[in-house]
Amino acid sequence: MADFTREQATSLRENILRASVQSSERCLYQSAKWLAELASSLPPPADFASADDTDSDSPMRDVEPPIPGLQSIFSTPDDPEESRLEAQEFGNYLLAKSYFDCREFDRCSAVFLPSNPTFNVLSSPPPESPTQTPTKAAKGKAKTTVESPAAVPKPPSDKLPPLSQKSLFLALYAKYIAGEKRKDEDSEMILGPMDNGAVANKELAGIGRTLEAWFDARRAEGKEAQNQGWLEYLYGIVLAKGNSDAAAKQYLVKAINVNPWNWGAWLELKDLLNSQEALRATYPLLPHNILTLLFNIDASQSLYLTSPEIHSSLTELLRIFPTSAFLLTQRALLHYHTKSYDEASAIFSLLIQRDPHRLDALDHYSNVLYVMSNRPRLAFLAQLATATDKFRPETCCIVGNYYSLKSEHEKAVMYFRRALTLDRAFLSAWTLMGHEYVEVKNTHAAIEAYRRAVDVNRKDYRAWYGLGQAYEVLEMHHYALFYFQRAAALRSYDRQMWQALGACYEKIDRPAQAIKAYKRALTAGMAYIEPASSSFGSTTSFFERTVFLDPDLLYPIALMYERLGEPAETASYMELVLAQEEGPADPDAPPPQEHEDSGGQGTGVTLTTSKARLWLARWAHGRGEVERAMELANELCEDGYEVEEAKALIRDLRARMEAGG
Repeated sequence: MADFTREQATSLRENILRASVQSSERCLYQSAKWLAELASSLPPPADFASADDTDSDSPMRDVEPPIPGLQSIFSTPDDPEESRLEAQEFGNYLLAKSYFDCREFDRCSAVFLPSNPTFNVLSSPPPESPTQTPTKAAKGKAKTTVESPAAVPKPPSDKLPPLSQKSLFLALYAKYIAGEKRKDEDSEMILGPMDNGAVANKELAGIGRTLEAWFDARRAEGKEAQNQGWLEYLYGIVLAKGNSDAAAKQYLVKAINVNPWNWGAWLELKDLLNSQEALRATYPLLPHNILTLLFNIDASQSLYLTSPEIHSSLTELLRIFPTSAFLLTQRALLHYHTKSYDEASAIFSLLIQRDPHRLDALDHYSNVLYVMSNRPRLAFLAQLATATDKFRPETCCIVGNYYSLKSEHEKAVMYFRRALTLDRAFLSAWTLMGHEYVEVKNTHAAIEAYRRAVDVNRKDYRAWYGLGQAYEVLEMHHYALFYFQRAAALRSYDRQMWQALGACYEKIDRPAQAIKAYKRALTAGMAYIEPASSSFGSTTSFFERTVFLDPDLLYPIALMYERLGEPAETASYMELVLAQEEGPADPDAPPPQEHEDSGGQGTGVTLTTSKARLWLARWAHGRGEVERAMELANELCEDGYEVEEAKALIRDLRARMEAGG
């Protein structure tokens, strides 16, 4: 913090707290909470050096100066016209906000944008109404005489009333939330007949038209410079929901440049970036401040990008916000994505010690404990989360993971469904429920759960990989191939993705592509061990540098070369499989003495290495290399694998030697 002065820290805290107040005024409570937590993670001003520092013994040294504009509950805009409108609407604004806080979203919206859902009913009074005068008509039917048009209610006007931007945002945002609520209600039960992803928010079209008209009016009046960015943010959400990603990015970038402290806009933009290239292309369009650095870390983590630069940037930010739960969570997730489970678990444990009532991202911690098979710790976490709030999606996922670890998959599915009932957009629950359906052999339900996970977040490699596995179970390998390709594109450094892709190519009889995928699995291991490397390099250089090669990858590569009719390449890879029994020797270590263990990090004798030894023995036998074949066959008898085949080969070799002698 030596480069961060007290004045900079005070200014930063002022901006963050002001943004938190503004978000809370607009009922963006998650953004307000995040900003307030970020501000609270800043050290006190006394911990920062000052350009004109006072005497260290002065009693005023530790006094934090008041932040202008934050002494009152509500913020005040700089634009005089907006300030006048907000003052006029203050009473209605309080009424609307209280309705929103009580989850009466339609009433909140109607405070500023009145709508009359009973208009059609009122404009057609019932027959017994006194406004109708029956008269005689042909065949005895009553003829209705309607009073003058003045007595008929008129539909509300489409023209917007003069409103401040804050009130208009609150009204339209309440309408959006009301539409989302009705959409969930119309979808009924999770994975039920109506829950097919086709139910839409019916308010989006009306909100979009209203905002387009408002933007056109501001543009015509030349007032675009006075826009506050909140309505651009809301329009970006509406466009993203309508799958207009390019236009949504444009408006979200505009919202961020106008108001860079609106964290919700950063999050919405992050969800629209599906690749590292898209993230890099967006950087020049963004403002340069500390939230840009926070966004970079969050977006990189969501794309499963790990590099020394990201960790270095995270370390620098932790010097400014040393107790930030958000930054520590990002570090834990980065370790989780690189399968450094011990480091991730240690950070999550620290977060629980600091704030045992915080449930954010603890579902990821439960995933870490599940992979580590740490059942006692997972049981403690489930008890802690349940005691804090049993009706949070995170809690339900934690309990579901606990039951899954106990192999009680029906109970696990029940809790994951409960999490989705609370929040249908909770990604972890969809993916984990898909895993559980795979365990109980309900492949079609698993596919539907994974599809819903992909709909929520197309960057979730686990859902793509799960879809590939499910279609493999159904022996639909071409479908599985597509999903494995998507998973491998998202996790290019994960050996498991490429290995699954290679196996799929093998099953559809495409050996050349299978070889490339298996080799990529080997080089993905290099990328995983050496994340600073800028390229995968050649296979030969990788073989020379790496500590260990997986024989379960080398062996199928050899078989694919055999299928292509290249015995020399097949033999070289079979030799590599055998070499993994002892592992590569340390080039700096002295050569081992006779009968001394080389100390390598090999696998020892396995079924795969024995299969490779048998293949090499038969290959040597076919080439007339009797001594080599006999040596390999005798080793097979000692291995304990493929013993019968080895004995049969030895008999053939002895017969050949006797015939030749």
